[in-house]
Amino acid sequence: MMGPAHSLSGAAAWLGVGAAAAATGHTMPWPVLVVGALISAGAALAPDLDHKSATISRAFGPLSRGVCEIVDKLSHAVYKATRLRGDSHRNGGHRTLTHTWVWAVLIGAGASAVAYSGGRWGVLAILFVHLVLAVEGLLWRAARVSSDVLVWLLGATSAWILAGILDKPGNGADWLFTDPGQEYLWLGLPIVLGALVHDIGDALTVSGCPILWPIPVGRKRWYPLGPPKAMRFKAGSWVEIKVLMPVFMILGGVGAAAAMNVI
Repeated sequence: MMGPAHSLSGAAAWLGVGAAAAATGHTMPWPVLVVGALISAGAALAPDLDHKSATISRAFGPLSRGVCEIVDKLSHAVYKATRLRGDSHRNGGHRTLTHTWVWAVLIGAGASAVAYSGGRWGVLAILFVHLVLAVEGLLWRAARVSSDVLVWLLGATSAWILAGILDKPGNGADWLFTDPGQEYLWLGLPIVLGALVHDIGDALTVSGCPILWPIPVGRKRWYPLGPPKAMRFKAGSWVEIKVLMPVFMILGGVGAAAAMNVI
């Protein structure tokens, strides 16, 4: 799928988690719901770090383009080193390592480690990166015509404001992890969720997605998981734009209302 659909699906997924939490009597503080949705929206772009033309490659200028080139080569190397006889030959690393559950878990765990060891500046860094990505995904039309610097300033300002809100007692800094020093460990969860939702979205497309790696399926370690081919669609097709994106918006709205106990 394309960047906007990925971001919408990531936000909708976190709002759905909020709805499920409310249904079990563990309602999220509203800042956790909002910040988690934005982080998940941004994280839903991150698996495309292996694609030099993806939305994320443009998000931070030369820095993100350079990172994408490195990740593409790393992913390709891992693919060649671990593929089985049934796996095809590839010239690049797109939809390999960064499109697996292993990558999603590692990235989420890494973010939690940064939040734990980096203190406030670590939290601000996580928020800044994912809020910039959320702007690029959710407000992609405006982001395309705006200066990168303006998008970065918006991300930095929003990160500072939201961190200040979360820090207030009862607003969710210690959501799930309440022991001293464990505040913000939960930030890894929407990152894992966003990455997994990205993979599921790509699995719906023609090429499928090797979410299960390194678990082999038949003669393939990089099995392109997905529904029957007749049910798949091309990235950027009318199915994605006219059907899935409106569905994600509706589900996100319903999830938010349920999470806030409005319905």
